[in-house]
Amino acid sequence: MKKFKNYYMHLRHHHHHAERRWVFPLAVGSLLSLFLLFVATLTSPEGTPILPFYRSITAASYSVFVESKLHPLPVPALPPPPRLAYLVSGSAGDGGAVRRVLLALYHPGNRYVVHLDLEASAEERADLARFVEEHPLFRRFGNVRVIKKANLVTYRGPTMVANTLHAAAILLRELGDWDWFINLSASDYPLVTQDDLLHTFSYLPRDLNFIDHTSDIGWKDHQRARPIIVDPGLYMNKKQDVFWVTQRRSRPTAFKLFTGSAWMALSKPFIDYCIWGWDNLPRTVLMYYSNFISSPEGYFHTVICNAQEFRNTTVNSDLHFISWDNPPKQHPHYLTVEDMKAMVDSNAPFARKFHRDDPVLDKIDAELLSRGPGMTVPGGWCIGKRENGTDPCSEIGDTTVLRPGQGSKRLETLISSLLSNKKFRPRQCV
Repeated sequence: MKKFKNYYMHLRHHHHHAERRWVFPLAVGSLLSLFLLFVATLTSPEGTPILPFYRSITAASYSVFVESKLHPLPVPALPPPPRLAYLVSGSAGDGGAVRRVLLALYHPGNRYVVHLDLEASAEERADLARFVEEHPLFRRFGNVRVIKKANLVTYRGPTMVANTLHAAAILLRELGDWDWFINLSASDYPLVTQDDLLHTFSYLPRDLNFIDHTSDIGWKDHQRARPIIVDPGLYMNKKQDVFWVTQRRSRPTAFKLFTGSAWMALSKPFIDYCIWGWDNLPRTVLMYYSNFISSPEGYFHTVICNAQEFRNTTVNSDLHFISWDNPPKQHPHYLTVEDMKAMVDSNAPFARKFHRDDPVLDKIDAELLSRGPGMTVPGGWCIGKRENGTDPCSEIGDTTVLRPGQGSKRLETLISSLLSNKKFRPRQCV
């Protein structure tokens, strides 16, 4: 993985001269490194490491002597686990689903912002705030924030972008250091544990941005780019659908339009750029997208691909399994137990959409996350015993220790594919 990172950092500064030469050694080196990662994280049925270079072993506790005159061999330092920053958002009736998603995503090292929009009742929003305030883990680590002054979010409107930027600003200001920002809704759910995700992302350059994007907007040119819409959520306190202006507009010439999925994992440097906008591009593009239908499917994509500093950091994926309708692929099917195999086979860390409390969520909890009802997903930081339904996370150990499982192997397969010569550089901002 160190080889992979060196290749990548070299490319970030010399990509014009090296784009055609780096891919094969990267693919070989990455696959070899991933295999070594799998071996390094193998454990016995009792949960103890099979090989002596598991993350929890430190240089202080591990030394090898050939004879007394020799010094201990140094143990290579493993990269520290990253910190992920999540936005989990919902609307009226989603309070229970937001709580469930939050518990399924929880790790003490991560940061979280949860939001129920203004369509949810004051009582439902208060219940969510009370849940966060009273949960012993959230209270102990102080890494969950509830947006109590709710935003009005209009489906397909720019208020969704405004809400995402609001959450990102809170994460930057109030919740300290983190590496990637991931936006999810109450109808999303993880397919891997946070230990799986953090373990895999530990070996990635932290300026990568996972964002599904293309400049081939096709039918969206006529139905998205040229119409002008107004989002009532910008100036009213009750939700209404967007309305259309009869006049149409031409495509912009100051920047190139890109479109894609509304779900993404964005690096902290790029989020920082979107909030501060030191060259004014993020604000200019934001003004344009304030009258654009389904702006969450274009705003971040257009900013990142028109910013020279970030356009070569994109990985063309939203990290989701989604079962779409037939073209134009605008309405995802609700996932059920029948979709379980396809979800696992996709190697994606997240999936959507799910009905609230659908039985497939219980199946994911039991088979993929090892999560008990009402509990967080156990990880290396949980040192309690699971006996008679006891929560193993009721006892807390070192929060930097990860215990990745099968989900990390699936995820590493996906990442290796996304960073291959066929899918990485050739699919960046084209």
